Amino acid sequence: MNQKEVSELRRRFRPEKSAVSRVYGCYVNGSSREIISYLDESLGNMPLEEAEKYLSLLKKSLSGQLGKNLIDVVFSTQQVMDSDEHRLLSALRESQLKDGEIRETFYRTVMDALDMGEDNYLILLAHDAYDVPRRGKDGEADPDGSDEVFSYILCSVCPVKTCKMELGYFPGENEFHSCAAGQVVSAPELGFLFPAFDDRAANIYNALFYSRKPDQLHQEFLDAVFHAEEPPMSAAEQREAFQGALSGALEDACSLEVVQAVHGRLLEKIEARKEDKEAEPLALSAGEIGGILRDCGVAEEKAAAFQEQCGQAFGGAALNPENLIDAKRFDVKTEHAAISIDPAYSYLVETRIIDGRKYLLIPAGEGVEVNGLPVEVETEEPEE
Repeated sequence: MNQKEVSELRRRFRPEKSAVSRVYGCYVNGSSREIISYLDESLGNMPLEEAEKYLSLLKKSLSGQLGKNLIDVVFSTQQVMDSDEHRLLSALRESQLKDGEIRETFYRTVMDALDMGEDNYLILLAHDAYDVPRRGKDGEADPDGSDEVFSYILCSVCPVKTCKMELGYFPGENEFHSCAAGQVVSAPELGFLFPAFDDRAANIYNALFYSRKPDQLHQEFLDAVFHAEEPPMSAAEQREAFQGALSGALEDACSLEVVQAVHGRLLEKIEARKEDKEAEPLALSAGEIGGILRDCGVAEEKAAAFQEQCGQAFGGAALNPENLIDAKRFDVKTEHAAISIDPAYSYLVETRIIDGRKYLLIPAGEGVEVNGLPVEVETEEPEE
């Protein structure tokens, strides 16, 4: 899915747009892994503000950055043909969540696997049928025409927090008194869309998984619900594996200049793709990054070793540059100092050997500050 397709679905989660008629779910005791209560409510029969809250929670499972918070989960052909996990998701979708036994099986699958610590949580489910409007040659939607109905389910897993006792104002008494503590449903920690909305149509070979924290994907949930043959890696795991492959394969050839060049080339690709909302998430192969290393003068055998190590770490998965580097900062650390630079100016950092010692040099220029205090930098050699 691309950003434009995600945004198209997100716009549906408003009372005047949504075809979601009911919400289902269960409230789970996180420590005992037992169901406290069930949810089966008609949005049409509840106050508007309450309906908006439910839709807002579901909508949040379609938020964040593709490739980081929103991750494609791919089912193999064998899974689609015959597997318990795909059969369960398909049954939820085909029944439009109306079958209580199927919902119960799903709840138990999540509860038995998911580790939310001691926190209680709400498993929230909704089904929507989107009459997908055709798009004209100008790319604009035709509200009077539709080629298909996209039927899908959306799941949000939301922690439930206990509020502390607070002081509250009581207008009738013109006084402040303690307000009783209560249970509040927080924003989703994770969730998913099934099937994926690829090319504005259903793709039963994919699901879109959501994680509020890109570095914590809850692999136990992914394994239980999707059982993917190649489970997705978190952004932190991808960066760690990438950096390990670089340092392990290049060894003494992993110089500042090579890292600057790789960072710069990846940053160029990120910036070039940023404005294209219809583009798929940016992905490079280990071979393409190996080509960047060769362009930087890295020896063929070391570039090949990097590609081999990437293959061991990532399998056949493509690499997302946004998960491999920090596009907003370029950090340089030594044993005794650390500096952070705008990536656009990382080329200013140089290495020099002066009087037999290794140095990192950065042009001072104007506007030098130390702890926020403007200081002057000597521009002439001191007299002897």
